[in-house]
Amino acid sequence: MTDETLLDRALIRLEEAASHLQIDQDVIEKLKYPRETTKTRLLIRMDDGSRKSFLAWRCRYDDTRGPTKGGIRFHPDSNIEEVETLAFWMTFKCAVMNLPYGGGKGAVRVDPRTLSKTELERLSRAYMQAFATTVGPDRDIPAPDVYTNAMIMGWMADEYNQITGSVTPAVITGKPIALGGSLGRNDATARGGFYLVRHLASELGLARDHTVAIQGFGNAGQFYAQLTAADGNKVVAVSDSAGAIHKADGLDVAKLIAGKSSGKRVTDLAAELGATVIPADDLIAVEADLLVPAALEEMITIDNAGSIKAKVVLELANGPVTAEADKVLTKNGVVVLPDILANAGGVTVSYFEWVQNRQGFYWDLEEIHARLKKMMEREGRAVWNIAKERDVSARSAAYIHALGRLATAIEAHGTQPFFAG
Repeated sequence: MTDETLLDRALIRLEEAASHLQIDQDVIEKLKYPRETTKTRLLIRMDDGSRKSFLAWRCRYDDTRGPTKGGIRFHPDSNIEEVETLAFWMTFKCAVMNLPYGGGKGAVRVDPRTLSKTELERLSRAYMQAFATTVGPDRDIPAPDVYTNAMIMGWMADEYNQITGSVTPAVITGKPIALGGSLGRNDATARGGFYLVRHLASELGLARDHTVAIQGFGNAGQFYAQLTAADGNKVVAVSDSAGAIHKADGLDVAKLIAGKSSGKRVTDLAAELGATVIPADDLIAVEADLLVPAALEEMITIDNAGSIKAKVVLELANGPVTAEADKVLTKNGVVVLPDILANAGGVTVSYFEWVQNRQGFYWDLEEIHARLKKMMEREGRAVWNIAKERDVSARSAAYIHALGRLATAIEAHGTQPFFAG
């Protein structure tokens, strides 16, 4: 039995990256702990007149490089350990992309699928009431995450405006377009990963007509399937929480997405698509050139990593591969494009939204895509070069790249005591 937490396991990446750099131990000490984590209970009125409470958290992990930035998820299994770990990853993700942010994260322990729309709105507004003094456009900027969306962000932004008595669109990103949201935000996570893979395709040994398996067919998974299929690649397997389907000569992505949009599970669509139903856990072992984990944390472990046949893993989810599994994949010659780089398209376009909100001038979709492509290619190339020069994995290279920027910023702040409140 071990007392090791998810954050402890995430910090292994920090220690490994530090071993490749001349970093003051004070920098590592600061980055090992969140700056502040707030826990509360949200008490809301249900439609039947009863009251029900839900645990909620907001973590501001590190603000050395700017206001903290990170999504809010509504999930029945959320806990403080998960929130702090996700905020740690966001700290490094923003540094990898050279965004002027630190890392943050929030969550409510709830299954939003059990709530009516009015109950969901009350919960969303209650979250903002609880954390209105924590967030702010210059302090902590939330965004959507698992089981939250633009509509929920719109409710939260409106509640913040009512509490503060001002219109402050930059307090939250991922909002509806009508409330100051950015074009290109809905597919940004997938598009960033797509640009990264296409830019590094020759180095990764991926042909332009490669095959793809996608674990998790929510927002990111669906958009990635759409983008890669349009680029001439074959999506041969997908999964959701109910199961997986496989078709060696490629699935009809348009029909698959239409079926999901109508409320069906991927397994419900197997017959229509001429696909075979397989256990969800078997998806990672199908024959494919590229495996895209787009579900939750720690889905690929030491127990199943050896079954992966793909030559490249693109982490659209946060933390889908454990440190032990990483070693197996490296030994087997599998290249992992790590989450803090691979799925950074979401926070990058969130940054674009924040910039547009603050300047009151909005870019067209072509400019959003061009800026995202440029940044993903620039930082992806930098990470790849570090990996080759230092003979380390792409994950280690990404952490080295980010840690160098964080260390420079921490040292530039001087020697004032750090308060971990």
